Amino acid sequence: MGAAFEAAGYGVWITDIDQKALADCPYGWQRCTADATDEAAIQELITRMPHIDVLCANAGIAGPTAPVEEVALEDWRACMAVNVEGAFLAAKHAAPGMKARGTGAVILTSSTAGIYGYPNRAPYAAAKWAVIGLMKTLAMELGPHGIRANAICPGAVEGDRMEGVLEREAVAKGMTRDAVYAGYAGGTSMQRFVEARDIANMAVFLASEGARLVSGQVIAVDGHTENPDPKL
Repeated sequence: MGAAFEAAGYGVWITDIDQKALADCPYGWQRCTADATDEAAIQELITRMPHIDVLCANAGIAGPTAPVEEVALEDWRACMAVNVEGAFLAAKHAAPGMKARGTGAVILTSSTAGIYGYPNRAPYAAAKWAVIGLMKTLAMELGPHGIRANAICPGAVEGDRMEGVLEREAVAKGMTRDAVYAGYAGGTSMQRFVEARDIANMAVFLASEGARLVSGQVIAVDGHTENPDPKL
């Protein structure tokens, strides 16, 4: 996502709890190690920035894949903390500066799980529904100050994180990884997974003048989900 914003002319500040991931970022990006659920760290980071034109709250974890009765409370809390509290804290501390400047865009990453729900993914689906509720509220609160808020809902995104989901879901459903993959892809009209660049391109659009009156919207980038839980 950072590369797409850089290409659009933005300066990029990126935060991750994983120092190794930050080390791979391009030269010129401002890189900061922080836990998305650590309010003091997030507040200090935002204080260091000259200003924020666009906030992309993208931190998230997949959480466990298991029937609800087998989900440990600590796993539930961890999933809610990163996915919901992380977005809340970023918005909380970015809002004052944006309000003072009278402009800004807040882009939260939800999921198609936040639209449909998914079996065996109770913590993740609940967290991503909560992200949409947070976004709707931000759009109402911040709109009078010239600030827009929207949520992007990615479908299944190619990459390491989704590979972990596929493997865990294969175990939970008694299927092969390839069958689960085919099920996810086959549940969309376009019969395919999306790529990280598809999400990044939508975020850049939502930050642009072309979306100057787009706010409070839930925008799926998923190839059109027809069946969120295909059973092969």
